[in-house]
This record gives sequence, structure tokens and C-alpha cells, in this order.
Amino acid sequence: MKGIDETNCKQEVLVLKDEAELVLPVKADLGEGPCWDSQNGVLYWVNILGETVNIYNPETNENREIDVNQLVGTVVPRKSGGLALALEKGFYFLDLETEQLTEIVDPESQLPENRFNDGKCDPYGRFWAGTLSLSEEQGKGSLYCLHSDFKVEKKVGDLTISNGLAWSPDHKFMYLIDTPTKKVTRFDYDGETGAIENPVAVIEFKEGQGYPDGMTIDDEGMLWIAHWAGAQVSRWNPETGEQLISIPIPALNVTSCTFGGADLKTLYITTARKNMTEEELEKYPLTGGLFKIEIDVKGSPAYSFGG
Repeated sequence: MKGIDETNCKQEVLVLKDEAELVLPVKADLGEGPCWDSQNGVLYWVNILGETVNIYNPETNENREIDVNQLVGTVVPRKSGGLALALEKGFYFLDLETEQLTEIVDPESQLPENRFNDGKCDPYGRFWAGTLSLSEEQGKGSLYCLHSDFKVEKKVGDLTISNGLAWSPDHKFMYLIDTPTKKVTRFDYDGETGAIENPVAVIEFKEGQGYPDGMTIDDEGMLWIAHWAGAQVSRWNPETGEQLISIPIPALNVTSCTFGGADLKTLYITTARKNMTEEELEKYPLTGGLFKIEIDVKGSPAYSFGG
């Protein structure tokens, strides 16, 4: 991992546009989980409360919506074709031609008040996704790992809102957000086995910054974090805990971000209208839309599920 201090980082990394561009003027209740498919040149994202998986093609500016009839936490590409999803009731495959769902496993079938939330694949093709209770009750969520042989393993318990995940470019660390704690936790990560250990809080949001939600990582090992109730995306050095850059987004609830485009220098950003007041919607009318901004740093690629 390349360590960069705050001064050098601000000199090296440029935001190539002054403000984020609205690419899809949708009004998603809970837009989330953007994931770039480099092979097909499309962006997957979900509307959790709208129960839809979306496929956005930047070449045509078209957005395909697939109704999955369950709250949908996140979506990842599958190496053998189609998509893998973490839904309200467990892990599923989605056939993009027939739009048929196939259940894999529900590790929380005994917890009907829980649903899956954010997740993504690690560099070795495992699908990690976390849960929360529908009432967001403290400590009721967990983080799971679906291996390529379809066995599922509980990795972390006692979470409230399991959210953003990222792996360092050298594959030594995994990062996890539990939103109400306002912290990013780093784990030592063993790519060969998928084992994680030695959790340490490396980033903490200050009062007035909102709450950390989804995140991604660039090829310099810096984390990009979406601010729920904070109207911004920020870049952080996890080695020092310093915030390096803040990019204002014209949406109050910024939920997640990922790098896409042919050179992985386009940052796509999802947002949500959930729980906003009339006054907030008047101030941030574009909330719920999908945004992008060009960045002069390359992102790490999204990984596919190996099963």
C-alpha cells in the first residue's frame, strides 16, 4: 500500500470537474450498491426499498430496471454469467436473460426481521454481505461470507448497520463500516483463506459530517466514503485517519460510490430520499439520483463472484 500524506495527496489527486454530474434523474428511495462491470461496461446499482436491480449503460444513457420482489441490499457480477444478489431473504442468483431468481442460501432464515444490506466480492471471488434489523436495532446485524462452493460463513457479529466494504490493493487488509459507530474498522485479511482478524478503528467521522455509508478504494489505497446526511463523498488515508478531500454532492443522503469507466477514473455515486423532510427535499431536489464525477486517480476494480 502506498502511503501518502495529506499535503502530497491534495497535490497529486485532482477532481477533474468542479461538481458532480447527475446522470440519472431518478428519485430512488434508497439507491445503493453501485458496482462497475468492466467486462460489459455497465454499472449495476440497486434501489433497496424499490426492490429493483438496475443496469445503467453510460454509452446509451439507458437504465434497465429488474423487479426482484424483495428488499435488495447489493449486487455483484458472477464470473459464470448473470448476477449474484444479497436480498432480504438471503443470497440469490439472477439470470439477466430470463430475470429469474435462484436461491442459494439464507443464513438468517431464523431472523425474519432482518434483511441484507451492503456487500461486495473480495479479490478471491468470495461474496461478502452484511445484515441489519428492519428497525435498525443495535447489535442485531452480522457480516457473512459466501464462498465459491456456496458455503456461507458468519464473519462478524454484533453490528447495527453493516455497510461499506473494501480491500486494500495489496490484499493485506479489509475495511468495514458499521454506520452508527461513525467508524471504519480495518481487519488483517488472509486472501487464501478469507480469514479476518485484529479489528482496529482507523477512521472516525466528526460531528456534522453525517454518517459513513458505502465506500470504495483507489489504487493508492485511499478510501472514498459516502456521507449519509452529509451531502458529500470524501477521500481518506486509512494509515493516518486523515480526511484528504471532500467532494460536495447535491443530495443530502449519499449512500455509496464506486469507480467505473474504461480507465476506472469515473466515480459513480448513489443517493437516497429515505426519511427526508419536505424542507430537505426542497433544498436537495436531486436526491435519489445517480451521479458521477471524474477523478484523476484510478480506482480498484470491482470483483466478481467465483461460484
